[in-house]
Amino acid sequence: MTAPSGVWDLLRELAPQVLGAVVRRYGHFDRCEDAVQEALLAASVQWPRDGQPDSPRAWLITVASRRLADQLRAESARRDREATAALDPAATSPAPDPAGDRGQDQDDTLTVLFLCCHPALSGPSQVALTLRAVGGLTTAEIARAFLVPEATMAQRISRAKQSIKAAGARFGLPGPGEWGSRLDAVLHVLYLIFNEGYTATSGPDLNRPELTAEAIRLARAVRRLLPGDGEVTGLLALMLLTEARRPARTGPGGALIPLAEQDRSRWDRAAIAEGTALITGALATAPVGPYQVQAAIAAVHAEAGTADGTDWPQVAALYGVLDRIAPSPMVTLNRAVAVAMAQGPQAGLDLLATLDADGRLAGHHRLAAVRAHLLEQAGQPAAARDAYSEAARLTTSRPEQRYLTARAARLPEGED
Repeated sequence: MTAPSGVWDLLRELAPQVLGAVVRRYGHFDRCEDAVQEALLAASVQWPRDGQPDSPRAWLITVASRRLADQLRAESARRDREATAALDPAATSPAPDPAGDRGQDQDDTLTVLFLCCHPALSGPSQVALTLRAVGGLTTAEIARAFLVPEATMAQRISRAKQSIKAAGARFGLPGPGEWGSRLDAVLHVLYLIFNEGYTATSGPDLNRPELTAEAIRLARAVRRLLPGDGEVTGLLALMLLTEARRPARTGPGGALIPLAEQDRSRWDRAAIAEGTALITGALATAPVGPYQVQAAIAAVHAEAGTADGTDWPQVAALYGVLDRIAPSPMVTLNRAVAVAMAQGPQAGLDLLATLDADGRLAGHHRLAAVRAHLLEQAGQPAAARDAYSEAARLTTSRPEQRYLTARAARLPEGED
């Protein structure tokens, strides 16, 4: 039986809270995470059939605790040791009394997020573990999202949990000296999840809405815990303002529609209003950070009724700010587009030239694609055609390949 979407939404919301409660009581993050996954799967089958329990969270904690206790007992028995010698006495009970668990009502979402984003893990491992432990996605769902075999993703998640164990990570929020960098890692992982959902790096579809929805849900959870943090609010605003454009990004057959050609009446105005209010409040009350600046750029685009009506000088100025506080080749790449729109294509091409020696963009299709666009605007169709063709060759996203190949085909060959 397939669980209704409402059940899955509830399970994914409860997943980090249940995991936090179980880990807080028993330790063993890796085993607890497996037990919670089993409890979530059991709920997805039993609740639609038998009805939802009065306390879904307590039900999940009880089932996960039983699975964990059974697993630990079996492990101890195989090693021919008495369970009482291997386990904490509290862990030998078949199930905890949820009413007696002082950590039961504590929301551990942020703590679990910090643990999944432990510095001992690689970026891809942080993303995978976050989606499983905090997002409540199954290994199969994560594997499908990233177009890898389920066994490959299972190994990645298993290695991530072992790395956390080997690093001696404790379940709890980081100390004051670690807070900033660890929160940065959490936000970066959510940003990566959102970006992969908004523009898939490979595969037949341009976007994967389930990933953008999950990133937004988790960003909301973090903001509920840290409502005064400007960057947390900025990231949520950025996601909302960007996701608002998704309905207009694809045409028949999933064809990519660039920002300048989108039907803006299809943009989600409720998401735009919420995102704009969030970033306006954050900029007025918190120190400015990179996610806030990116959200401010997205808000300028959202306010424009047409592409030509966009305040490109303001967008270029904001990218200049972003390039100063969080420099990266991708920021410079986006800034080149804004500068081209504000000052002319040659100004953008001159800025792009500064990236040619940057090894971080070697082999990346976006550099060739932006160059092609600006060359076309500058009246150099043959050079633009070559750049579009190069970009199409480099990308692994089939919708982007089709779009770039079509742009190249419209332009003449030969010298400009």
